[in-house]
This record gives sequence, C-alpha cells and structure tokens, in this order.
Amino acid sequence: MAEAKLKIEGMSCQHCVQAVKKALSGIAGVDSTDVEIGSATVLYDDAKATRKDLEAAVEEAGFSIKP
Repeated sequence: MAEAKLKIEGMSCQHCVQAVKKALSGIAGVDSTDVEIGSATVLYDDAKATRKDLEAAVEEAGFSIKP
C-alpha cells in the first residue's frame, strides 16, 4: 500500500469534499480516503493506481492540485 497526500485548490464546502471523495473512491486500487477542504490523504495499491491517476481524478472533478 502507498499513501498520497494531495493539496487541492478550489474546494470551499462539504459538497466539494464529497465530490473529491467520490472521484478518488472510483479509482481501482484505492483503499481509503480522508478528504477535507483543501487536502486529501489516500491509501492505495500502487500496483493498480498511481499518484497521477489520483491527481487526474481530482482534476476531472473540477479542482486543481497544488504542487
């Protein structure tokens, strides 16, 4: 298992939190997500998903990843 800590821009409410959580949970290999406004911590199987997959899901949900 790998852990990714993502800093996310554009989140302002619980609806945003749920949108990011749903996007991340939909990725094969994601075991758990802890999402709050501005960040997410994701445990995932790095044989099935990559950090880039996680970042892409967040961006597809309408938010930006901070470097």
